[in-house]
Amino acid sequence: MSIDFDIRLSDHRVSADERERLLEKPGFGQVFTDHMITIRWDTEHGWHDARLEPYAPLSLDPATAVFHYAQELFEGLKAYRRADGSIAAFRPQANAARFNASCERMAMPPIPEETFVRSLELLVDTDRDWVPAQEGHSLYLRPFIIATQRGLGVNSPSSSYLFIVIASPSAAYFTGGIKPVSVWLSEEYTRAAPGGTGAAKCGGNYAAAFVAQAQAVQEGCDQVVWLDANEHRWVEEMGGMNLFFVYGSGADARVVTPSLTGTLLPGITRDSLLKLAPDLGIPAAEGRISTDQWREGNASGELTEVFACGTAAVITPVGRVKSARDEWLVGSGEPGPVTMRLREELVGIQYGDRPDPYGWIYKLA
Repeated sequence: MSIDFDIRLSDHRVSADERERLLEKPGFGQVFTDHMITIRWDTEHGWHDARLEPYAPLSLDPATAVFHYAQELFEGLKAYRRADGSIAAFRPQANAARFNASCERMAMPPIPEETFVRSLELLVDTDRDWVPAQEGHSLYLRPFIIATQRGLGVNSPSSSYLFIVIASPSAAYFTGGIKPVSVWLSEEYTRAAPGGTGAAKCGGNYAAAFVAQAQAVQEGCDQVVWLDANEHRWVEEMGGMNLFFVYGSGADARVVTPSLTGTLLPGITRDSLLKLAPDLGIPAAEGRISTDQWREGNASGELTEVFACGTAAVITPVGRVKSARDEWLVGSGEPGPVTMRLREELVGIQYGDRPDPYGWIYKLA
């Protein structure tokens, strides 16, 4: 299915001088470009009324379904300014596939992959001057969909939806360079349970996480680590990022990441590392890791590094672990060589400093 976009350019674009000022220190998700994409869906017309239009507030009735029943979801990916002057995204088709898998779980209409990717191309090409050139910076793209039916009935999903893409020039997710984060093992709260929405990228998962993240900060930690809902002992993910565990060192190093059980988000960075690591001579596998195994592996030296990965932060080392009963360092507490090598290779592919043998890079503009 192809869809034509109505192009409505903004008459009030940010000036070049102001844009340059904003791009110097954009933070993360605080500054937005001049335009956005909107596409509507309803049971009568399907996907229709596709527009590129000025970035602006939405006008929604107070009884709109999304406000009351949280029928919404989102994706996140980045556009990178590369050395050859082009602007590229990293595996946007994988984001489209995950978006549609989330739609299926949330009883929402899937959007054709070509329409999803075309919306990214159109927005980035129009607002290409907003793509930062500074090292480590990128244009963060946020496609999302919300239920727009007016009414308070709870017996069926919405009959209408709005798909939107907005873009935000962003610096590194964790400020202060590549430094290890400390994590709190959440044994009181649960992110997701079997049969729930853990594998869907819906906002409710994140809202439910805020209380545990606040607890982690209270305990002097940067991030929360989620455990399984049944026993609270099997490691699942860190905040909104997947985790990897490094066993051994040098030529004997291997990595393991928690298996997808339906309660974890199937991260695109996670999937990429499972392909990339073996090609760098680092065996990679999925498995189960308990909190006891984590602590004992660090104590014995068998477990040498731990890192988290995701679109926003790419790869972030974990340096210290704390729970209600215990606390320990991961390795020396500093970024390890396997973590940094994988990060360097992956970021190199994204920015064009390394070859891309996988076809992961998609030129947007």
